[in-house]
Amino acid sequence: MTMVPDDPPLSSAPPGVDPTHPLTSIRRSIPQDWDEQVDLFAIVKLDSGGFVRGWNLGAERIKGYHEHEILGSHFSRFYREEDRHRGRPDQLLAAAQRDGHVEDTGWRVRNDGSEFWARVTISAIRNDQGQVRGFVKIVRDLTTEKQAADERLALQRTFAHDLLSPVTALRGYLDLIGEELPPDHRLLHLAAQASDHIIAMAQALMADVTTASERGRRRASLDLIARGAVSLVLPGDAPGRVVFGQMDAVPVWGDVLGLRRAIANVLENAAKYSDDLIEIDAFETDEGAAVRVRDRGRGIHPDDLASIAQEGNRGRLADAGDGGRGIGLASVQRIVSEHGGTLRITSAPGTGTSVTITIPRADDETGPAPRA
Repeated sequence: MTMVPDDPPLSSAPPGVDPTHPLTSIRRSIPQDWDEQVDLFAIVKLDSGGFVRGWNLGAERIKGYHEHEILGSHFSRFYREEDRHRGRPDQLLAAAQRDGHVEDTGWRVRNDGSEFWARVTISAIRNDQGQVRGFVKIVRDLTTEKQAADERLALQRTFAHDLLSPVTALRGYLDLIGEELPPDHRLLHLAAQASDHIIAMAQALMADVTTASERGRRRASLDLIARGAVSLVLPGDAPGRVVFGQMDAVPVWGDVLGLRRAIANVLENAAKYSDDLIEIDAFETDEGAAVRVRDRGRGIHPDDLASIAQEGNRGRLADAGDGGRGIGLASVQRIVSEHGGTLRITSAPGTGTSVTITIPRADDETGPAPRA
């Protein structure tokens, strides 16, 4: 007769842990090497100095290194040379140590030298005394998604261009016809209005799909970009609404139009959700060049801070009459990520919000001299 052994007794749960709780059962059922079995994400364990101490199957697949080839190497090995030169890897570790975690999107380098578009989250791991013992990096390869998005933008750009040319010609023909008809001809007036509307939509579509690389990046002074954003959002109200604090001429290298639009989006939110003064500063930090916008308005609920920059998320304190679709901060996050920067938001309901955009400072030898 086959004997069936008794089930082994469950180990005693730690103090304060309910052994019957579903999560406790799940934790028991997960193997110790669970992270090594994950192949969709790269999970990289770093020590406090940024040296690789752990490597899962996903990291091997995405980055192209076998574990024995990479253990003990500094994680800056995964970054472009220009990113290493300006200290981007160490800046991200410092941000994760200070804030608990940091997110970044940009190009990374594989073992064979090829590049891939990655979304990276670095989280600090602390001991019971709060000291940072290391970091965990979670990396996802989004190259396919980026290529598809770029192809969609190219298609939209072609459509807008092909639409704009004949409609502009049509508008010219209407002007010629107008020379032969009375100036108050109703149908001609309606046709001109319709053609102007189509032209405006095509131009807006062209502007929307123009990528940062096509607009061109140049060297500029961050304080002037911030002042340009103020003029864009509050051209007549600026003297009564905006207080310029520290405005340092920190040089940056980037898409000036995109950066101005990002700061403008933040200013638009500050103007919408507050009636008091808006403070703006431009200064240099260890991470690079920073712009900070502070208001004393409605604020953001603490539970929304981690997700408020996600597209479509307006936060639980938003009113139906505020307008907007929750895409402004998502656009800011995208532009900042494209520049290898960080977006930080601190807020408390009823006391206001502080939004800080930080991007790498321009190297002295990069690009022409700053200009207004």
